[in-house]
Amino acid sequence: MKTLVYIATTNTHKVEEIKEIAPEWIDLLPSPEKIEVVEDGETFLENSVKKAIVYGKKLKQPVIADDSGLVIYSLGNFPGVMSARFMEDYSYKDKMKTILRMLEGKDRRAAFVCSATFFDPLKNILVSVEGRVEGKIAEEIRGNGGFGYDPFFVPDGFDRTFGEIPHLKKKLSHRAQAFKKLFLILSKVLEV
Repeated sequence: MKTLVYIATTNTHKVEEIKEIAPEWIDLLPSPEKIEVVEDGETFLENSVKKAIVYGKKLKQPVIADDSGLVIYSLGNFPGVMSARFMEDYSYKDKMKTILRMLEGKDRRAAFVCSATFFDPLKNILVSVEGRVEGKIAEEIRGNGGFGYDPFFVPDGFDRTFGEIPHLKKKLSHRAQAFKKLFLILSKVLEV
């Protein structure tokens, strides 16, 4: 019998990415409703845990949540937890163009970070992990694959952006790393 777990998001891109990683013993469903969570944590971990707890208590079911984003070291880890909310009413293309201007003459080292959390309010189980992909910001926006900041992030060991190699991004991404770790731990904790 599969373990039913809700994903604390209505973002279809995230839902699909997580479902592709999920093992056979888990039945992942997107949240049946959008639940407002004030993401006011200073770290991805704080926001991930908060989302999981709020969704879990509201749905009264096990949930997984994540908070993820881009950190650019020379910009003080900006945009960090504000990755999605930076220039909120603008497209990601506009956001990337602005960041490229901010990076002129600066070091381009960056990372995608994802904190993933499982919370079961019925058994009072809380597990969190982190996934991270190191890389750099390209000189220009390249590729139409992926979503968000993918078209200007080049992972270490590659010369193309995640936007140019979406098939590999699914295997290498910060979200893939985090959820693979989380599912491995859960398989032991939940004894499936």
